[in-house]
Amino acid sequence: MKIAVEGCAHGELEKIYECIETLQHRENIKIDLLICCGDFQSVRNYQDLRAMAVPEKYLNMCTFHKYYSGEKRAPILTIFIGGNHEASNYLQELPYGGWVAPNIYYLGRAGVVMFGNLRIGGLSGIFKGHDYLQGLWECPPYSQSSLRSVYHVRSIDVFRLSQLQEKVHVMLSHDWPRGITNFGDVEHLLRRKQFLREDIESNQLGSVPAETLLHTLKPDYWFAAHLHCQFAALVKHEDDTETKFLALDKCLPKRRHLQILDIPEKYDGDKILKLDVEWLTVLKNTNHLLSVKNMDCHMPGPGGNERYDFTPTVEEKSQILNLLQDLTIKEGSFVRTAPIYDSKAPKCAPNNPIMNPQTVNLCEKLGIDDPLQVVMARSGRALTEPSSNDNNVTSTSELVTSTMSLADHTPMKSKLLLPPPSTPNECDSEDSLKKSKCSTESTFISIDNMESTNDCSTPTSEGTKKTFKRRNLSIYNTPDVEDSISDTSSGLVDAESPRSSKLPFRTNIL
Repeated sequence: MKIAVEGCAHGELEKIYECIETLQHRENIKIDLLICCGDFQSVRNYQDLRAMAVPEKYLNMCTFHKYYSGEKRAPILTIFIGGNHEASNYLQELPYGGWVAPNIYYLGRAGVVMFGNLRIGGLSGIFKGHDYLQGLWECPPYSQSSLRSVYHVRSIDVFRLSQLQEKVHVMLSHDWPRGITNFGDVEHLLRRKQFLREDIESNQLGSVPAETLLHTLKPDYWFAAHLHCQFAALVKHEDDTETKFLALDKCLPKRRHLQILDIPEKYDGDKILKLDVEWLTVLKNTNHLLSVKNMDCHMPGPGGNERYDFTPTVEEKSQILNLLQDLTIKEGSFVRTAPIYDSKAPKCAPNNPIMNPQTVNLCEKLGIDDPLQVVMARSGRALTEPSSNDNNVTSTSELVTSTMSLADHTPMKSKLLLPPPSTPNECDSEDSLKKSKCSTESTFISIDNMESTNDCSTPTSEGTKKTFKRRNLSIYNTPDVEDSISDTSSGLVDAESPRSSKLPFRTNIL
């Protein structure tokens, strides 16, 4: 099995797929799956564009809308997690994951799926300490504060992932686990990104909850993006297991943003995307912990008078199998819930949240709550059903199994299990981040034999330089050392640190 892993996609699906096609032809290989590590930008129309927390001049439609509308079809099964540059209103429709377009699957706020015999987990968003303990209180229309806090990692998602006991083979996050630089060639990283030194030396670079999950789940591979540079590390755990970590760059020329991963044949299986029983059981068992309050909500732990270990038992997993019968994630369940892109449409922000049939179905089957529906119920509002009168939106009558209750075939509506509490106040926090323009270039690296080929030839326009007011945002525009050297002098060498020979990836330095 061969998997392509992309760093920050920034909506440039056409270019990413073109790179994969070029690599397949040049290397005479077939790639079975594409994984994207955030900043996917599943923007369907202008309303989605206005749900992204980026400055006005960086609000670009890019190319995802072509795959959503059906103008194009993703040539390879694509799985992604969310980052900090996302159409948050669309992703909020699918808190537990779902198809955002034919052959393109979102893992949800946190999620685990099976592809063949390969188990893939992911954590969407970025970590901000001031929002980490809060409930999932945000919903459209967003304020300037909630437009940013909506993509911040929350403790309930990390708590749920921490309950897993079965082996996770591949783990995805957008930002890096904190402390990961201790296991790689940090000096080479600092030669390219000097401004990271202070955060690295004070151990403030990266995500604290991702660090916890890294040492709890101990996956075989961990992929990330966000800091817009390539960085490899090898983490050795106390039980002698290892995690091969690789951060990938953004989708721009002369950037190492695409990785080809060779997976042993034993993981091939049927190469069909399926739901994960253990993860679904954890979702069901922890539904009562869901909060949509704009306040800190602590997860249970030792010393309390309630259950805090939700690792599923054999009996609990059997109950889930009886409820779902078939775990296959059928592409036919995809439903267009919003109008397709129209260049003449008004450029307005999203207002009423949409009820997605995929979420309704899963919630009905498992007996869990859709957090967005709970938020709306608190304020006396209801989710809007997909319109059947708009020619650009899939009619709710076209997919009966997606739009009708499984029990009695009543109109689509999830029954709330949690009582709607009082109306929340908005958070005053604000995290201003910027989006870079996207182009593309790729690197082919085999993890197992640690060999590399030359880069795929792609356009090399760098776009407009940007000025950032906050120090930590310079990661998005600082040129790499490699990028300032002529392509004609390219060669393959190892990273300069003595520990580079122990890393799972070989660095291709221009």
